[in-house]
Amino acid sequence: MNRVARFALTFVFVLVANAAEQSKFPCPENEIASYTSFRISEMITIDGKLEEPIWQRVPQSPRFIDILTGKPTIHSTRAMVVWDATNLYVAYRMEEPFVRAKYTNQNDPIYYDNDVEFFIAGRDAYYEFEMNAFNTCYEVFFIWEEAYESGGFAKAPEFARGNLVPFNGVDFKTHPRGGRLGNFKWMYPGKRTAVHVDGTINQDDDRDRGWTVELAFPWKGLEWLAKAESRSLPPKEGDVWRMDFSRFNTYKEAPPAKDSGGWVWTRHGVWDSHIPECFVKVRFSTNVVSPNPQP
Repeated sequence: MNRVARFALTFVFVLVANAAEQSKFPCPENEIASYTSFRISEMITIDGKLEEPIWQRVPQSPRFIDILTGKPTIHSTRAMVVWDATNLYVAYRMEEPFVRAKYTNQNDPIYYDNDVEFFIAGRDAYYEFEMNAFNTCYEVFFIWEEAYESGGFAKAPEFARGNLVPFNGVDFKTHPRGGRLGNFKWMYPGKRTAVHVDGTINQDDDRDRGWTVELAFPWKGLEWLAKAESRSLPPKEGDVWRMDFSRFNTYKEAPPAKDSGGWVWTRHGVWDSHIPECFVKVRFSTNVVSPNPQP
Protein backbone atom coordinates (compact mmCIF):
# COMPACT_ATOMS: atom_id res chain seq x y z
CA MET A 1 0.00 0.00 0.00
CA ASN A 2 1.49 3.35 -1.01
CA ARG A 3 1.77 6.41 1.24
CA VAL A 4 -1.30 8.17 -0.20
CA ALA A 5 -3.47 5.09 0.26
CA ARG A 6 -2.26 4.60 3.84
CA PHE A 7 -3.01 8.26 4.63
CA ALA A 8 -6.52 7.97 3.14
CA LEU A 9 -7.22 4.81 5.12
CA THR A 10 -5.99 6.40 8.34
CA PHE A 11 -8.12 9.48 7.72
CA VAL A 12 -11.24 7.36 7.21
CA PHE A 13 -10.45 5.35 10.35
CA VAL A 14 -10.18 8.54 12.42
CA LEU A 15 -13.48 9.83 11.06
CA VAL A 16 -15.23 6.57 11.87
CA ALA A 17 -13.68 6.42 15.35
CA ASN A 18 -14.72 10.01 16.09
CA ALA A 19 -18.26 9.34 14.87
CA ALA A 20 -18.49 6.23 17.04
CA GLU A 21 -17.27 8.15 20.09
CA GLN A 22 -19.74 10.99 19.56
CA SER A 23 -22.61 8.52 19.12
CA LYS A 24 -22.29 7.67 22.81
CA PHE A 25 -23.68 11.10 23.68
CA PRO A 26 -27.25 12.46 23.38
CA CYS A 27 -26.16 15.59 21.48
CA PRO A 28 -25.56 14.98 17.74
CA GLU A 29 -22.22 16.34 16.55
CA ASN A 30 -23.87 18.35 13.77
CA GLU A 31 -25.96 20.28 16.31
CA ILE A 32 -23.05 21.46 18.47
CA ALA A 33 -22.60 25.18 17.99
CA SER A 34 -19.35 27.01 17.22
CA TYR A 35 -18.59 30.59 18.18
CA THR A 36 -15.66 32.95 17.68
CA SER A 37 -14.61 34.98 20.71
CA PHE A 38 -12.72 38.13 19.77
CA ARG A 39 -10.12 40.01 21.74
CA ILE A 40 -11.02 43.44 23.10
CA SER A 41 -8.93 46.53 23.75
CA GLU A 42 -11.56 48.48 25.70
CA MET A 43 -12.09 48.43 29.45
CA ILE A 44 -15.17 46.64 30.74
CA THR A 45 -16.82 47.65 34.00
CA ILE A 46 -18.38 44.60 35.63
CA ASP A 47 -21.70 46.10 36.68
CA GLY A 48 -24.13 43.84 34.87
CA LYS A 49 -25.55 46.62 32.71
CA LEU A 50 -23.80 45.75 29.42
CA GLU A 51 -23.70 49.44 28.49
CA GLU A 52 -20.17 49.44 27.07
CA PRO A 53 -20.14 49.81 23.26
CA ILE A 54 -18.26 46.52 23.04
CA TRP A 55 -21.39 44.58 24.01
CA GLN A 56 -23.26 46.19 21.13
CA ARG A 57 -20.60 45.06 18.61
CA VAL A 58 -19.68 41.59 19.76
CA PRO A 59 -21.37 38.62 18.05
CA GLN A 60 -24.29 37.27 20.06
CA SER A 61 -25.31 33.65 20.37
CA PRO A 62 -28.50 32.51 18.71
CA ARG A 63 -31.58 32.63 20.91
CA PHE A 64 -31.37 29.74 23.40
CA ILE A 65 -33.43 26.61 22.73
CA ASP A 66 -34.99 23.93 24.92
CA ILE A 67 -32.34 21.60 26.38
CA LEU A 68 -34.33 18.45 25.56
CA THR A 69 -36.13 19.15 22.30
CA GLY A 70 -34.20 21.99 20.69
CA LYS A 71 -37.49 23.82 20.16
CA PRO A 72 -37.95 27.61 20.57
CA THR A 73 -38.45 29.01 24.07
CA ILE A 74 -40.99 31.51 25.34
CA HIS A 75 -38.46 34.21 26.29
CA SER A 76 -35.19 35.22 24.64
CA THR A 77 -31.79 34.39 26.12
CA ARG A 78 -28.50 35.20 24.40
CA ALA A 79 -24.85 35.01 25.46
CA MET A 80 -21.60 36.68 24.40
CA VAL A 81 -17.92 35.95 25.05
CA VAL A 82 -14.89 38.25 24.67
CA TRP A 83 -11.42 38.32 26.17
CA ASP A 84 -8.27 40.30 26.84
CA ALA A 85 -4.85 39.52 28.29
CA THR A 86 -6.27 39.33 31.81
CA ASN A 87 -9.79 37.95 31.68
CA LEU A 88 -12.39 35.87 29.93
CA TYR A 89 -15.63 37.88 29.84
CA VAL A 90 -19.08 36.31 29.57
CA ALA A 91 -22.39 38.16 29.31
CA TYR A 92 -26.04 37.15 29.13
CA ARG A 93 -29.19 39.02 28.09
CA MET A 94 -32.45 37.49 29.32
CA GLU A 95 -36.06 38.43 28.80
CA GLU A 96 -38.02 37.82 32.00
CA PRO A 97 -41.46 39.35 32.72
CA PHE A 98 -41.37 38.42 36.41
CA VAL A 99 -37.82 38.38 37.79
CA ARG A 100 -37.62 36.27 40.91
CA ALA A 101 -34.89 35.05 43.25
CA LYS A 102 -34.73 33.48 46.69
CA TYR A 103 -31.23 32.46 47.71
CA THR A 104 -28.66 34.95 48.99
CA ASN A 105 -25.66 32.95 50.29
CA GLN A 106 -22.67 31.62 48.33
CA ASN A 107 -23.36 28.07 47.14
CA ASP A 108 -26.98 28.08 48.20
CA PRO A 109 -28.96 25.70 45.92
CA ILE A 110 -29.80 28.43 43.44
CA TYR A 111 -30.57 25.78 40.82
CA TYR A 112 -33.98 25.88 42.50
CA ASP A 113 -34.24 29.55 41.50
CA ASN A 114 -34.47 30.94 37.98
CA ASP A 115 -30.75 30.98 37.23
CA VAL A 116 -28.13 31.39 34.54
CA GLU A 117 -25.28 28.88 34.21
CA PHE A 118 -21.83 28.73 32.65
CA PHE A 119 -19.47 25.74 32.32
CA ILE A 120 -15.94 25.58 30.94
CA ALA A 121 -14.09 22.30 30.39
CA GLY A 122 -10.53 21.12 30.11
CA ARG A 123 -9.59 17.56 29.18
CA ASP A 124 -9.63 16.17 32.72
CA ALA A 125 -11.86 18.59 34.64
CA TYR A 126 -14.48 21.29 34.29
CA TYR A 127 -15.85 24.25 36.21
CA GLU A 128 -19.55 24.95 36.87
CA PHE A 129 -20.87 28.44 37.67
CA GLU A 130 -24.46 29.44 38.43
CA MET A 131 -26.03 32.78 39.37
CA ASN A 132 -29.48 34.08 40.27
CA ALA A 133 -30.90 37.60 39.99
CA PHE A 134 -29.58 38.48 43.48
CA ASN A 135 -26.02 37.91 42.17
CA THR A 136 -25.78 34.85 44.41
CA CYS A 137 -23.21 32.41 43.03
CA TYR A 138 -22.90 28.65 43.12
CA GLU A 139 -19.73 27.02 41.81
CA VAL A 140 -18.09 23.61 41.72
CA PHE A 141 -14.85 22.22 40.30
CA PHE A 142 -15.28 18.70 38.89
CA ILE A 143 -12.50 16.22 38.13
CA TRP A 144 -13.00 13.05 36.09
CA GLU A 145 -12.22 10.30 38.56
CA GLU A 146 -10.09 8.37 36.05
CA ALA A 147 -7.83 11.46 35.77
CA TYR A 148 -7.56 12.24 39.47
CA GLU A 149 -4.14 10.61 39.89
CA SER A 150 -2.75 10.93 36.36
CA GLY A 151 -3.76 14.59 36.07
CA GLY A 152 -1.86 15.59 39.21
CA PHE A 153 -4.96 16.60 41.16
CA ALA A 154 -4.24 14.14 43.95
CA LYS A 155 -1.09 16.06 44.89
CA ALA A 156 -2.89 19.39 45.29
CA PRO A 157 -4.18 20.21 48.82
CA GLU A 158 -7.31 21.88 47.40
CA PHE A 159 -8.25 18.58 45.73
CA ALA A 160 -7.47 16.24 48.62
CA ARG A 161 -9.92 13.35 48.71
CA GLY A 162 -11.47 14.73 51.88
CA ASN A 163 -12.51 17.86 49.96
CA LEU A 164 -14.22 15.96 47.14
CA VAL A 165 -17.68 14.45 46.72
CA PRO A 166 -18.46 11.70 44.17
CA PHE A 167 -20.77 12.81 41.35
CA ASN A 168 -22.18 10.82 38.44
CA GLY A 169 -24.09 13.40 36.44
CA VAL A 170 -27.76 14.37 36.66
CA ASP A 171 -29.82 12.36 34.15
CA PHE A 172 -26.95 11.14 31.95
CA LYS A 173 -25.55 8.41 34.20
CA THR A 174 -23.71 6.46 31.51
CA HIS A 175 -20.92 8.82 30.53
CA PRO A 176 -18.07 6.78 28.97
CA ARG A 177 -15.57 8.33 31.38
CA GLY A 178 -17.54 7.27 34.42
CA GLY A 179 -17.91 9.38 37.53
CA ARG A 180 -16.52 12.66 38.72
CA LEU A 181 -15.18 14.10 41.96
CA GLY A 182 -16.52 17.53 42.87
CA ASN A 183 -15.05 20.18 45.14
CA PHE A 184 -18.23 21.99 46.17
CA LYS A 185 -16.26 24.53 48.22
CA TRP A 186 -13.94 25.60 45.40
CA MET A 187 -14.23 29.26 44.44
CA TYR A 188 -12.85 30.69 41.22
CA PRO A 189 -9.98 33.01 42.28
CA GLY A 190 -10.50 36.66 41.36
CA LYS A 191 -13.78 36.24 39.49
CA ARG A 192 -16.06 39.26 39.27
CA THR A 193 -19.82 38.99 38.82
CA ALA A 194 -22.69 41.44 38.45
CA VAL A 195 -26.40 41.44 37.67
CA HIS A 196 -28.63 44.25 36.45
CA VAL A 197 -32.41 43.83 36.71
CA ASP A 198 -34.57 45.88 34.39
CA GLY A 199 -37.57 45.72 36.69
CA THR A 200 -38.26 44.70 40.28
CA ILE A 201 -37.28 41.39 41.85
CA ASN A 202 -40.06 39.38 43.49
CA GLN A 203 -42.73 41.97 42.74
CA ASP A 204 -45.30 40.48 40.41
CA ASP A 205 -47.76 43.37 40.31
CA ASP A 206 -45.70 44.94 37.53
CA ARG A 207 -44.03 43.53 34.44
CA ASP A 208 -40.23 43.39 34.14
CA ARG A 209 -38.17 43.53 30.97
CA GLY A 210 -35.53 41.07 32.17
CA TRP A 211 -32.01 40.89 33.56
CA THR A 212 -28.45 40.92 32.34
CA VAL A 213 -25.35 39.23 33.71
CA GLU A 214 -21.70 40.23 33.34
CA LEU A 215 -18.82 37.96 34.39
CA ALA A 216 -15.02 38.24 34.40
CA PHE A 217 -12.88 35.13 34.93
CA PRO A 218 -9.12 35.77 35.25
CA TRP A 219 -7.11 33.43 33.05
CA LYS A 220 -4.98 32.40 36.01
CA GLY A 221 -7.98 30.61 37.51
CA LEU A 222 -8.09 28.25 34.52
CA GLU A 223 -4.62 26.81 35.11
CA TRP A 224 -5.95 23.44 36.26
CA LEU A 225 -8.18 23.15 33.19
CA ALA A 226 -5.35 24.17 30.85
CA LYS A 227 -2.71 21.91 32.40
CA ALA A 228 -3.53 18.55 30.77
CA GLU A 229 -3.16 19.90 27.23
CA SER A 230 -0.57 22.59 28.03
CA ARG A 231 -2.96 25.26 26.81
CA SER A 232 -1.81 28.85 26.59
CA LEU A 233 -3.36 31.34 29.02
CA PRO A 234 -4.51 33.71 27.63
CA PRO A 235 -5.29 31.65 24.52
CA LYS A 236 -3.51 31.75 21.19
CA GLU A 237 -5.13 32.40 17.82
CA GLY A 238 -7.35 29.46 16.91
CA ASP A 239 -7.42 27.80 20.32
CA VAL A 240 -10.76 26.13 21.04
CA TRP A 241 -12.31 25.68 24.48
CA ARG A 242 -15.55 23.85 25.26
CA MET A 243 -18.08 25.98 27.15
CA ASP A 244 -21.73 25.59 28.06
CA PHE A 245 -24.25 28.40 28.43
CA SER A 246 -27.70 27.80 29.87
CA ARG A 247 -30.66 29.16 31.78
CA PHE A 248 -32.97 27.18 34.04
CA ASN A 249 -36.41 28.28 35.15
CA THR A 250 -38.80 27.26 37.90
CA TYR A 251 -41.73 27.75 35.51
CA LYS A 252 -42.46 25.87 32.30
CA GLU A 253 -44.17 27.02 29.15
CA ALA A 254 -47.79 25.95 28.92
CA PRO A 255 -48.80 23.09 26.60
CA PRO A 256 -48.63 22.32 23.76
CA ALA A 257 -45.07 23.71 23.79
CA LYS A 258 -44.06 21.36 26.64
CA ASP A 259 -41.10 23.55 27.52
CA SER A 260 -38.78 21.71 29.92
CA GLY A 261 -37.68 24.90 31.69
CA GLY A 262 -34.05 24.36 30.70
CA TRP A 263 -32.79 26.61 27.90
CA VAL A 264 -29.38 26.27 26.27
CA TRP A 265 -27.20 27.47 23.42
CA THR A 266 -26.67 23.89 22.17
CA ARG A 267 -29.26 21.15 22.79
CA HIS A 268 -28.10 18.36 25.11
CA GLY A 269 -30.97 15.97 24.45
CA VAL A 270 -31.10 15.00 28.14
CA TRP A 271 -31.71 16.89 31.39
CA ASP A 272 -28.04 17.26 32.23
CA SER A 273 -25.57 20.12 31.75
CA HIS A 274 -22.58 18.03 32.81
CA ILE A 275 -21.65 16.66 29.37
CA PRO A 276 -18.58 18.52 28.01
CA GLU A 277 -18.96 16.74 24.67
CA CYS A 278 -22.18 18.75 24.20
CA PHE A 279 -20.59 22.11 25.05
CA VAL A 280 -20.27 24.92 22.50
CA LYS A 281 -16.92 25.04 20.68
CA VAL A 282 -15.56 28.51 21.42
CA ARG A 283 -12.70 29.47 19.12
CA PHE A 284 -10.48 32.36 20.20
CA SER A 285 -9.36 35.03 17.78
CA THR A 286 -6.61 37.55 18.47
CA ASN A 287 -8.41 39.97 16.15
CA VAL A 288 -10.01 42.89 17.93
CA VAL A 289 -13.81 43.06 17.83
CA SER A 290 -15.13 44.70 14.68
CA PRO A 291 -16.08 48.39 15.07
CA ASN A 292 -19.38 47.71 13.31
CA PRO A 293 -22.32 47.13 15.67
CA GLN A 294 -24.29 43.90 15.46
CA PRO A 295 -27.73 44.16 13.81
